[in-house]
Amino acid sequence: MKIADTNWMQVEEYLRRDDRCVVPLGSTEQHAYLSNCVDCILSERVALDAAEPLGVPVFPVLAYGVTPYFAAYPGTVSLTLSTYLAVLKDVLDSLARTGFRRILLVNGHGGNSPAQTGAMEWMTANPECRVRFHNWWAAPQTMAKVKEIDPVASHASWMENFPWTRLPGVELPVEQKPMADIERMRSLPAKRAREILGDGNFGGLYLRADDEMHAIWEIAVAETRGQLEGDWA
Repeated sequence: MKIADTNWMQVEEYLRRDDRCVVPLGSTEQHAYLSNCVDCILSERVALDAAEPLGVPVFPVLAYGVTPYFAAYPGTVSLTLSTYLAVLKDVLDSLARTGFRRILLVNGHGGNSPAQTGAMEWMTANPECRVRFHNWWAAPQTMAKVKEIDPVASHASWMENFPWTRLPGVELPVEQKPMADIERMRSLPAKRAREILGDGNFGGLYLRADDEMHAIWEIAVAETRGQLEGDWA
């Protein structure tokens, strides 16, 4: 359930019987021909689809992440790492203060990976709580399905092109883009990174069939739900 669809009294009632919640982590950044909010859309949607049958509340996606390498693309917003970790700590503090003890961070952006270390540090100071960090798109079963369909998959390519991340009226290239030198790109300033990447797709086709995308999504939802279930000890 969306926290946006509840009031504080309903949340208090929920906390009398359960202490789990989900916080999606996203980013606002270039995704070639797809929405600038792909990472927000996907992390929030997979969290909601996974949590709904369990009745676990899902908080609004943290829409800004760490993405300095895309800073030369208009529409991209990047937080400094220190700011990002401070925001994450404040969110976790707030959740713990009101009674949440098992918190799943569903991450949709690779640049947010320091949040996992930040969460571990936070748990050291809050040993009564548990925080799980889940890169939904890179989880073993989900990534295995991606590779089974097409091993050439990357940022802003077909693997992020779901019906809910496309933009109406935007025409996509039909060819497969050669893979960019990602390590080289990440060692250069943002302006040079844009020159290397061009439209922003790291490499691969821009679109695949919707039935393939739905097959990936079903696995991703089940894998994310598994993070909420089971032993948190």
